[in-house]
Amino acid sequence: MEAATTLLDAEAVGDLVLLDPLTEESLLRTLQERFRRSDIYTYIGDVVISVNPYRPLPIYTPEKVQEYNNCNFFAVKPHIYAIADDAYRSLRDQDRDQCILITGESGAGKTEASKLVMSYVAAVCSKGEEVDKVKEQLLQSNPVLEAFGNAKTIRNDNSSRFGKYMDVEFDFKGEPLGGVISNYLLEKSRIVRHTKGERNFHIFYQLLAGGSAQLLQQLKLRQGSQHYGYLNREKSSLPGMDDAANFRAMQDAMAVIGFSPAEVTALLEVTAVVLKLGNVELSSCYQASGMEACSIAEPRELHEICELIKLDPGTLEQALCSRTVKARDETVLTALSVSQGYYCRDALAKNIYSRLFDWLVNRINTSIQVKPGKQRKVMGVLDIYGFEIFQDNGFEQFIINYCNEKLQQIFILMTLKEEQEEYVREGIKWTPVEFFDNGIICDLIENSKCGILAMLDEECLRPGVVNEDTFVTKLNQRFATHKHYESKETQNAKHVTDLSLPQHCFRIHHYAGKVTYNVTGFIEKNNDLLFRDLSQAMWAARHTLLRSLFPEGDPQKVSLKLPPTAGFQFKNSVATLMKNLYSKNPNYIRCIKPNDTKTAMLFTPELVLAQIRYLGLMENVRVRRAGYAFRQLYNPFLQRYKMLGSKTWPRWSGSDREGTEVLLSELKFPPEELAYGYTKIFIRSPRTLFDLEKRRQERINELATLIQKMFRGWRCRTQYQLMRKSQIIISAWFRGHAQKNKYKQMKRSVLLLQAYARGWKVRRMYRRYFRSDASTRLANFIYRRLVQKFLVGLQKNLPPMSVQDRTWPPAPYKFLAGANQELKNIFYHWKCKKYRDQLTPQRKALLQAKLCASELFKDKKTLYSKSLQQPFQGEYLGLTQNPKYQKLHAVAKDKLVMAESVMKVNRANGKTVPRLLLLTTEHLVLADPKAAQPKTVLSLSDIHSVSVTRFSDGLLALHLKETSTAGNKGDLLLVSSHLIELITRLHQTLMAATSQALALHITDQFSTRFQKGDVAITVVESAKGSNDDIPICKKRGSHKMEVLVH
Repeated sequence: MEAATTLLDAEAVGDLVLLDPLTEESLLRTLQERFRRSDIYTYIGDVVISVNPYRPLPIYTPEKVQEYNNCNFFAVKPHIYAIADDAYRSLRDQDRDQCILITGESGAGKTEASKLVMSYVAAVCSKGEEVDKVKEQLLQSNPVLEAFGNAKTIRNDNSSRFGKYMDVEFDFKGEPLGGVISNYLLEKSRIVRHTKGERNFHIFYQLLAGGSAQLLQQLKLRQGSQHYGYLNREKSSLPGMDDAANFRAMQDAMAVIGFSPAEVTALLEVTAVVLKLGNVELSSCYQASGMEACSIAEPRELHEICELIKLDPGTLEQALCSRTVKARDETVLTALSVSQGYYCRDALAKNIYSRLFDWLVNRINTSIQVKPGKQRKVMGVLDIYGFEIFQDNGFEQFIINYCNEKLQQIFILMTLKEEQEEYVREGIKWTPVEFFDNGIICDLIENSKCGILAMLDEECLRPGVVNEDTFVTKLNQRFATHKHYESKETQNAKHVTDLSLPQHCFRIHHYAGKVTYNVTGFIEKNNDLLFRDLSQAMWAARHTLLRSLFPEGDPQKVSLKLPPTAGFQFKNSVATLMKNLYSKNPNYIRCIKPNDTKTAMLFTPELVLAQIRYLGLMENVRVRRAGYAFRQLYNPFLQRYKMLGSKTWPRWSGSDREGTEVLLSELKFPPEELAYGYTKIFIRSPRTLFDLEKRRQERINELATLIQKMFRGWRCRTQYQLMRKSQIIISAWFRGHAQKNKYKQMKRSVLLLQAYARGWKVRRMYRRYFRSDASTRLANFIYRRLVQKFLVGLQKNLPPMSVQDRTWPPAPYKFLAGANQELKNIFYHWKCKKYRDQLTPQRKALLQAKLCASELFKDKKTLYSKSLQQPFQGEYLGLTQNPKYQKLHAVAKDKLVMAESVMKVNRANGKTVPRLLLLTTEHLVLADPKAAQPKTVLSLSDIHSVSVTRFSDGLLALHLKETSTAGNKGDLLLVSSHLIELITRLHQTLMAATSQALALHITDQFSTRFQKGDVAITVVESAKGSNDDIPICKKRGSHKMEVLVH
């Protein structure tokens, strides 16, 4: 009753759909009254409006969680837990992927709302050690990401300076399996400069305030933010925020997620490097040519940075103070001015921190991601920066507001536009509601041919002098008549005087209001360039984490291709995000900021009214009031509620719509509460739906009782029937035993009488009909004569004894065809045996090897056809004739099977070295051809399997058993010019020694085990080249190798 009273309260209704009269003033007054009562949540249908109270409220206790667990959305007071519970139950029970879109201005409480949603879902999931571990890891990702991605702004003490979208994945029972986090556009310019009254990212202040003296000494830091240039050299503490405690909480969260101590230390070291880069000061000097140059004013900070990252100070100093320019085939080292040097320093700091943040997100994903192959359901939670209008708006605000335009477009399309279109599609009578479609603004920014972002990319790539003036000029020419774009030039053309719009600015009429953007820095921030010297310097560092952040710094992987611009990358990220959101069922939380001063429980009507307008709340209420609160396809609706009607239960034979109409007419709902579309049923009031659910639950209880009753009856009947059947079987067996004994006696007597009777009858019939089989005797005689004639003729006409001659005389009669074929096969087998008996043992062994090779490689490897004409010699080295190889001959104490020269592929770099290979009856030996010394001696039992390609190359991989002594160094990659013979003889020797066939894999992709881990080898066939057709092996990272064969 409490929820119903709240929703129907005349002064402060809980659902604005019930507001009467509906005006902006009444809506604002309702929100204000509810806010005064500390009711910060309000509904518009299934959309939740949240007004930030700027203070803790006692409405998030475990008791509240239980109150909202498994409750109907409208059956309780408006709360963020209600939408979280509705989304979770829809995902768990109806198998529908969900997304929760949390939107609003910066400071409206979006980050807190996302944390509340996650904490509620974690609280209502089932318990268990593994489930609790997953839930804890998902929740503990928040303090880590907030430390590195959030900062104090003028409007918000804990503002997200990056966009975060988390997909939480569940199994079919609704238990969390893990998740994936995506981050968007970290505001890395905040690293090097931020407005007075704001702070840099939290992690810097937390590290300086919460790090122990030992840790700070290890990181070469001093306590206190006043010592660091990037922190504006000023003390900065936030009321109500304990940086030291937050640092300890972040460390605990990292441990829960699975960060190792070494990873945490490396992460903090790179963070300290960024902080200390701001203290690197440059001084001006002049070269002999008179050109200005710069140098490090105080080398102490530079040396400490280089000690942290294990880099030569001269390398970093050269990268900061000079730049390498390549002109054709010449490389010129150009000195930088002081301003250029500071630009390089700041660019390096921004890139290090941005890449470190991306690494942090990927590392968290590694811990919380779901193993592939499991069936999963997904709930996405979007927490992204809100709409921003500052005194001076730059590139970051432009990108952020573009993202909010796209989110507003989703809200328009999926709650307003689609709502109206669905009624039209279903043929429901509907009064259209006018609303503003911001698609024209999105197109203004993102159009791939003539949007602002496209024109900015074009200006960044244009050769020659590039500056913001030409960019603004092109915008003015292209959008001179666009109603949502204006600049000083377009205003002058229209004879409009506006002193608030400066010369180097343009203004966009966003859905949230007009925003003036200063184009200064647009091109620089969009290019986001980092000189190659700096990347190579970071690559040269021996700090593992920092080195991994700059893979392009590898001198062997220099690329002249320009990296994509920041705007292009963000546009693609937003497009991917929108596609992801469109694929899920949306749930909306619209956050409202009540005042600009962050004062607790202060409500500013003018500010809230502006947000009501640009969030489109009035249009949303009108749509809900004019339409129906619930709609569903006829089939799932009938399947869910058909047990409530006597005519529709248990089966309905008509159409789904007819069944729905019959069901609802039997339930006697008012006609004005229902509307029948072409494919869906529409229900106006949520209370009607509650009534349906309540009746369904009661009916399910009745049916459950009936099922239990029927089951118990069936179980008792089955037990009785089993006992009765057992008694009947026992009786039957007893009676049967008695009858069997009686029957056996009767049978013996009857058989004796029958035997005498049959004998008498047969003898009488034989005497009477003995001549009746004369025709059969005659036919048999003729048949035997024909067969005799055929065999005598065949004896005189036998084919030659050559095994290659397969000719045979045809059968003279059709009935002899089968016998003739059998004789042909016998004769040919006899000829083959005679031929084999004449063979020498050496010739026989060679043919057996050729036969074995055919079984192994025929129609499987291209090289096999080339080996047919090549005799298998076995010994290609001349061990007995060459004195140099006498020692190798002595090593092979057992009988030598094959000896040849092969190429061994180096495991580390893919290069080949020559080796001598000796195969004996028990061992396989690889030796150095120069020193004639054994390098590797393998027992045949150490060989697990062999992999070769299907091409005409000589590459083979010897896979060794992990338990063997020789297998410690990993598998062997060899190149043999007698591959077919080598594997054939290895197969025969292994069969003779162990009675086990060689495990041979003919494939283009296989995995080898090296000392540093498994390496996936991909074999690619290329055109014939030089190097005597030796395969070319190329490493592709630490776990991949590509082999080019001819």
